[in-house]
Amino acid sequence: MPNIWQAIASLFRREDSAVESSSSGTSAPKTETYAPRLGQTSLLTVGSAYSAMQVATVYRCVNVICGTFASLPLLYLKRTPSGIWVEQKGSISEAFAVQPNRDYNAYDFKFQALMHVLLKGDAYVIPIWSKINLGDLDSLVLTNSDCVVYDDINGLYTVNDLANGISGIYQEDEIIHLKNLSIDGKHGISVLSFARLALDVQATGDNETLNRFANGGNVRGIVGNDNTTRGFGEYADDQLEKTADDLDAKFGRGKKIVSLPGQVQFSPISMSSVDLEFLNSRKFGVREICRFFGVPPTFVFDDTSNNYKSAEMANVAFLTQTLNPILTKVELELQRKLVAPHRYNKYRFSFDRKSLYATDLISQAEYQTKTIQSGVYTVNEWRRYENKPEVPNGDRVLVSANLKSLDTLVSEAKGEPIEETNEDGQQ
Repeated sequence: MPNIWQAIASLFRREDSAVESSSSGTSAPKTETYAPRLGQTSLLTVGSAYSAMQVATVYRCVNVICGTFASLPLLYLKRTPSGIWVEQKGSISEAFAVQPNRDYNAYDFKFQALMHVLLKGDAYVIPIWSKINLGDLDSLVLTNSDCVVYDDINGLYTVNDLANGISGIYQEDEIIHLKNLSIDGKHGISVLSFARLALDVQATGDNETLNRFANGGNVRGIVGNDNTTRGFGEYADDQLEKTADDLDAKFGRGKKIVSLPGQVQFSPISMSSVDLEFLNSRKFGVREICRFFGVPPTFVFDDTSNNYKSAEMANVAFLTQTLNPILTKVELELQRKLVAPHRYNKYRFSFDRKSLYATDLISQAEYQTKTIQSGVYTVNEWRRYENKPEVPNGDRVLVSANLKSLDTLVSEAKGEPIEETNEDGQQ
């Protein structure tokens, strides 16, 4: 019954608070509000991750990182007595390969989880274990980050998520906690928090672009006369104000050329896009946001000059410097929370990174050929990977016979018989 009242009370919590206190008095950072500085207009005043996604660069960066992450197969591996890691079939593997719960498939689940990490700082996944078959996983529930309060002193998570029907207090080992960059190692901080200034500049640029197209690039200025004294000659000052209003209305209707009565002068005060270097500022904003997300500008269709080599190096940098740390962090957190400590050396989670380095067909064929010649893979292993039927004798390990030892070359030069040795080095 107390859990029900807690769930009802959670409906009336302030969602825009940046910090919530737990029962122990500790605080957990929540979704940050995007309050612009005084006099600033921004798309981010709504105060949500959704509003930040309206910035094209943020949208693209999140899609690139989360999409690449979600497309990688996540394998649950078991170590054989010979030391080889093989995929372990069962409920845990099925959850990450097909459907972790009734609401998401495996791709959407991984995509949403990482998006929570990037845009909110933390993602909380609660594993629901089977009460009938011990050790079997029924489902994985991705909770709303705003519905979780983390007490880092006592290692307790208070969850009130009505949408997923979960409410209660969970121990540290009962919930999977994925964190973005963290200052204290316990609470993740979203990318949007660090990139607040760059996002405000970019959103303000979007608003300015909209205003320029909406009013047709109308100018602003001051209407006056060439007299230095106050007054407008035979007209009253209110007539001067009326003239300014009429002039503004004509510009607002899209007129380009207007006539001014008498000695009236119009002095424009608005700066042009060239004066403000408006276009260059917007380009800088794109690259600045890319720096925060760790995504090369070419991935967000930035028009920087590049060639095949630079594009290839950008792809390698993204995989090694941006994506691989995320994959390693998720692998270790899953192993820490889903595998018993005494079984760490027997079971582990691993993303299949081979698909990351898939390139054009010619390069891939050359890579397969070299791995077969060096004895790393057999023919049938590659055929199974390509979903092709096996061939006879395809499981034999092959090596290139072009290399010879110096003793063999000397014996051949002297015409001496070549002595063969067995695996123990005996003749």
